[in-house]
Amino acid sequence: MSTNLALNDELVESAKTLGQHRSKKDAVNTALEEYVRRLNQQAIIKSFGTVEYAPGYSYKQQRRKK
Repeated sequence: MSTNLALNDELVESAKTLGQHRSKKDAVNTALEEYVRRLNQQAIIKSFGTVEYAPGYSYKQQRRKK
C-alpha cells in the first residue's frame, strides 16, 4: 500500500542509522512493529492481578497425569 506521510526527516534518519536499516521503509516498519508490541504489552500489564486462581489447583499434580 503506497502512502504519503509527512515524517520528521531527522527522526527517520536517526532511526535508520541507529537501527542500521538499509532504507527509510525498514526503519519506519520496525518502529511501527515495536510501537504495536509495546502497546500490546501495556494492555497485558493492566490485566495483572485481575485473574483469580482456584486455591486447590496443583500444576505439579496436573503434570503427573500426562
